[in-house]
Order: sequence, then structure tokens, then C-alpha cells
Amino acid sequence: MRIVVTGAAGFIGSHTCERLVARGHTVIGLDSFDGYLYPAANKRANAKALAELPQFTLIEGDITDRAAVESAITPDVDVVCHLAALAGVRPSLAQPLRYLRTNIEGTGVIIERMREVGIKRLAFASSSSVYGAKHGTEVAAFREDDPCLTPASPYAATKRMNELQLSAYRDLFGIGVFALRFFTVYGPRQRPDMAIAKFTTAISEGKPITLFGDGSSRRDYTFIDDIVSGTVAAIERVEPGRFEIFNLGGTKTISLAELVALIENTVGKKAIIDRQPDQPGDVPITYANIDRARAELGYAPTTPPEVGIPRYWAWRQAQR
Repeated sequence: MRIVVTGAAGFIGSHTCERLVARGHTVIGLDSFDGYLYPAANKRANAKALAELPQFTLIEGDITDRAAVESAITPDVDVVCHLAALAGVRPSLAQPLRYLRTNIEGTGVIIERMREVGIKRLAFASSSSVYGAKHGTEVAAFREDDPCLTPASPYAATKRMNELQLSAYRDLFGIGVFALRFFTVYGPRQRPDMAIAKFTTAISEGKPITLFGDGSSRRDYTFIDDIVSGTVAAIERVEPGRFEIFNLGGTKTISLAELVALIENTVGKKAIIDRQPDQPGDVPITYANIDRARAELGYAPTTPPEVGIPRYWAWRQAQR
């Protein structure tokens, strides 16, 4: 197929493009190389590697720029995989209007272009953040039929709004959408502002790490290879006129304290910990029920943190 991937030079985008090309697809990437959350040089390095792939073309442009989107999404495209967004819970508290423009208006430009040229198939990157805060010691795994009415940050709110945008376009124009709720993705090339990357760097260098809260918060960490498998399955299986939401998680939660201990064991050094209060926008737990993704996408994550963290560390060591 001929597939457009927005956010192609990012962490998840670059891995997805590689997998799609390896499966014989032609990929047109769109990326603005925004440097808001981390240096654009990281994305440039990803793009340089992607440029060596056969059947891959990169267009530099922003998803809010209609001309750039029109140049990428042409009538001969089969599927759009929309990964581009401003991510990050805490940064969204500082600049919520920027998140609204990129995530809501940018997605609007994408789907309007699809409507104009008659493209009916979209895979979309949503987020586990839409579930909001779940409390209690026996929290059930998050299911896609949760109404998600209490997102805990502007970022989370934009992702839930995106899902509603896309549902409306299915109803009005027959665009098929598979919306993928990613659960804390990590692995080679991950964003350096994320916890695993920051903690690994600091602990290995003997520098302090900042822990917010008492260490009991839990996350469903998902290795990049598993996320890409689910994403590619969604791209290849999404159908016109059908709107579905799928959790893509690792299905195993570990606490912040357990994560730090795992990183300590992996790098062979003890952490120097600076404890701080809980941060606004953070949630106590994320935990994916993947029954729907397993049944519809054949999604079966294979890399728990005990395997994924050492793989990430080995990649980091190889970059030196």
C-alpha cells in the first residue's frame, strides 16, 4: 500500500516507517522537526536513517500547514497513519494553547484533506492519558468502553477530543478510524525527556534523579517493538466506515520504585534520589486491558520491562 505517516521522524514514527517499508509498503513521511520537547537533532538523525530506505520519501512540514499536508496526502494514498502531535502531560500544563493548536487543529487539517481526496482509512495515535486518574489498590485494567470524561491534563484532553473529532468524521463522511491508545512507550530512540531515558542517563552517570511522589505510582510500560506491531496491524486492517478504539499496552504494571530498581540492576549503579511531591496532571496508575486488540489486531506484546530495559540499555551503550 501507499501509506502516509505523520510524525515520521519521531520515536514511534521512525520505527513504524521502518517496519512498513520492511513489509513492502511505500511510505510518505511528514514531519516538522519541532524541537519543543527535545532537540530536533534527534529527529534529524532518525530522518537520515530513514532516507536510506527504499520506498520512503520524507516531506518536511507541519500538520497545521494545509499546503504541506496536501503535498503529502494525495489521492493515490491508501491509508494515513497519524502519529504527529505535541506529547507530554507536564509540558501541556505550561502551554495548553500550543497543544490545542497542534493536536486539535492539526488533526482537523489531516482529516479534512482525507475527506477532500476521498481517503477512507486512518490509524491514529491516541494515548492512555485519556483515562484520567484511577484510584485504589485494586484498579481494574482500563477498557476501551470507559467514557473517559475526566482527563487529567490538557494533553490528555486533546487526545480525547481527537477521538471525538474522528468519530464525527466516521459518522459524517465514512472515514474508517482505528484509534490506538498507547501506554507509556519506551525503547531505542525514545524521547530523552521520558522517565526511563532520564533515569538511565542520570543513574549511569552518578547524578541524582527526581522522583515525584512516594514511588508507588504504577505504569504499564510498553516496548517500542510491541507498539509498532499493533500500529502496523491497525494500518493494514482499518476499514472504511468503521470506528474502533484499541489499547496497546504491555499488560503488566510496575511501580516507580520497581522501575528504578530495575534500572539500577541493569546499569550496575545505585540511584541518588531527590524526592518531590506528586505533580499536577500525573495519574497514579495506567493499566491496559488488551482483549480487543488481541482479538481484532492479533496484538500480543512479548517484551516485559525485565527484558525491554536491558535491551534499551544495550542500545544506549552501542550509541557511545
